[in-house]
Amino acid sequence: MAAVVLCGSNRMGRSVARLCLVSTKGTRRTDSRLSCCSGHQAGPGWYSRGTGVRFASRLAGGRTADASYRKNALVAAGAAVVAGFMAGFSHFQRAEMATRIVKDEDGDREILEKCKGFMSAPMTDVEVLQQTKGEMSTRMEMLIMETQAAFCRALEEVDGGKFRVDRWERKEGGGGISCVLQDGKVFEKAGVNVSVVYGNLTEEAAKQMRSRGKVLKGKDGKLPFRAMGVSSVIHPHNPHIPTVHFNYRYFEIEEADGSKQWWFGGGTDLTPVYVDQDDAVHFHGTLKEACDKHHPQYYPDYKKWCDRYFYIRHRGETRGIGGIFFDDLDGPSQEEAFNFVESCARTVVPCYVPIVHKHLKDSFSSDQKDWQQVRRGRYVEFNLVYDRGVKFGLATPGSRIESILMSLPLTARWEYMHEPPKGSQEAEMLNVLRNPKDWV
Repeated sequence: MAAVVLCGSNRMGRSVARLCLVSTKGTRRTDSRLSCCSGHQAGPGWYSRGTGVRFASRLAGGRTADASYRKNALVAAGAAVVAGFMAGFSHFQRAEMATRIVKDEDGDREILEKCKGFMSAPMTDVEVLQQTKGEMSTRMEMLIMETQAAFCRALEEVDGGKFRVDRWERKEGGGGISCVLQDGKVFEKAGVNVSVVYGNLTEEAAKQMRSRGKVLKGKDGKLPFRAMGVSSVIHPHNPHIPTVHFNYRYFEIEEADGSKQWWFGGGTDLTPVYVDQDDAVHFHGTLKEACDKHHPQYYPDYKKWCDRYFYIRHRGETRGIGGIFFDDLDGPSQEEAFNFVESCARTVVPCYVPIVHKHLKDSFSSDQKDWQQVRRGRYVEFNLVYDRGVKFGLATPGSRIESILMSLPLTARWEYMHEPPKGSQEAEMLNVLRNPKDWV
């Protein structure tokens, strides 16, 4: 007789169910595995011997039949049921399942193809990424790897040099990929880092998060976390080409009851040495366009947040002309938050690289170079005193210090009681930093 069998095939660690029509004629009951039409083997967990009997019982009207009757009924019922079932629902479900399998394989190939274009293999094994492609941590890891590669390739094209790629591991869990271009033709120091780390939060790191209003409930004093992000700081030779910084990150914490808290953070900001109205409008306009796709209030809110965050309090001035900044973003939904972060990450090339091209051949004096060095000193002050990412990294055991301090310029200058001449371009820049303005 024929029977419907669920056939399971294990592909990349996942079980895939298929409906197959197999013949049980002559099959001994002691044989717990049946060869199915696709060549797979159906184990005991997939095959139900009671299927045909249940249908036969209904056809018999619930009567108690002798062995001969049951045998004939079973054969007739099995044939009728299989014919009808397979002609209708089974055909549809097989087709639907086949479609899903093709889509799954396409998704796996898509991940594999994307990985080939990265600066390095992802921190998470590719097979694991394929198995968990629907999970937010996987989607975010793919995004930050894509962002790193796209930005590095664009900068290499401008500079003509190549990024040094360092892959590092953290014994407590995870690691990262640091890409650094140093002493290039255009960039004195350019760094684009990816990190994917996990483990247990230190008390110091947990304290920082609680200070931001996070209610964290650990188990036995432990707070398992998973964090990932892409971060970049670019310091050009030419003082007319601005420094740029961006960072986009995702954080998960598992609480005592097994539930997870998650949030996104990030932003992109520009630190010019001299005011250029057109550059500022282009930079902010590109960010605003990305924000407006998701909510009209995002850009004005996150622009103000950026001005507040990148503020050097002991100097009374902002680090640069800002951009956008947000943190602890956990709504309106995880999907919508991720889509917003993805839109922002895709702006890092178009908002900055055109500005670099515009100023590639700009001439500059030694005085202008000195002013650039002074402004870089302010950049260092902010990063070491206030930057949340640097402080978190330094407080996390096993962090790679070289990657954390990659954001610092190769050269900088601290002049005692430095004050630019009144009416100068340097004084104009300082006035903008002390009085942030709206650019778009």
